[in-house]
Amino acid sequence: MKIINLLHNPTAGNEDHSKEELISLLEENGYECRYSSMKKDWKNLDEKVDFIVAAGGDGTIRKITKELLERKLSEKIWPIALLPLGTANNVAQTLEINGSTEEIIQSWNHPDIKKFDVGKIDHLLGATFFLESFGYGIFPYLIKKMKKVDEKDINKPEIEMRTALEILHESIFSYEPKHCKMTIDGNDHSGIFLLVEIMNTRLIGPNLFLSPHGDPGDGEFEVILIPESDKEKLASYVSNKLNGIDTPYSFQQLKGKKITISWEGTHVHVDDEIIKIEKYREIEIELRKGLLEFLVPAK
Repeated sequence: MKIINLLHNPTAGNEDHSKEELISLLEENGYECRYSSMKKDWKNLDEKVDFIVAAGGDGTIRKITKELLERKLSEKIWPIALLPLGTANNVAQTLEINGSTEEIIQSWNHPDIKKFDVGKIDHLLGATFFLESFGYGIFPYLIKKMKKVDEKDINKPEIEMRTALEILHESIFSYEPKHCKMTIDGNDHSGIFLLVEIMNTRLIGPNLFLSPHGDPGDGEFEVILIPESDKEKLASYVSNKLNGIDTPYSFQQLKGKKITISWEGTHVHVDDEIIKIEKYREIEIELRKGLLEFLVPAK
């Protein structure tokens, strides 16, 4: 019998995803389950555990991976199995982890192990890595706007997602594009952009499918550049999502492993966190290949 440590965000999901329901379901599928709430002391992980189960959203995954990445080289780092219970679940969608909670648990009987790259960040106070994406422009502007929305007005995941898309659509035409200095693997790609995203996952934020062919284990970032001339294209893409048409759109995309970047603006986002910076603060991003492992359905 495999031993697992369930790391659970009790505020994610609904009553079907309570502590008791999840433990019961895991034990019914043959696992010895050890439980830790992400709201309490969860960092003391038993060496006997075979793998970690992250039950929550993208924020929960980030907290867990941050702890694993900060562990000493001599300490054990476990594979992570995901039970996506959050609002966006961009990491799980990128890894093509879909289906009911029980179907996902059953897929762990004979899973594939997916290596997952990490973006290392230098010269930025407040963040040292990212899992999903790092970027400037309209997306950190969206995060700022969403923080001002009354939580009582977005009390359901689908309402929160729609609200974010509506705010984004409204902002596209009012946001002023800014100059970005950027080299990718030594090649200059500077310009004036509405959005610059260094992506490791296929989706960011409210399920913006900006990198449909992205692979977080291929040893390269996908860099998405949206200049002012693509405002209409971006607005059309967001409008389609609001109308239930979820077709990945093709934006200018480059690949690279080492990126030096600075921005005329004063905010950057790291995954779903926003950080204030000085204008043209030079930041270095470097890909660290395969630092994490996730259990994914076998193909």
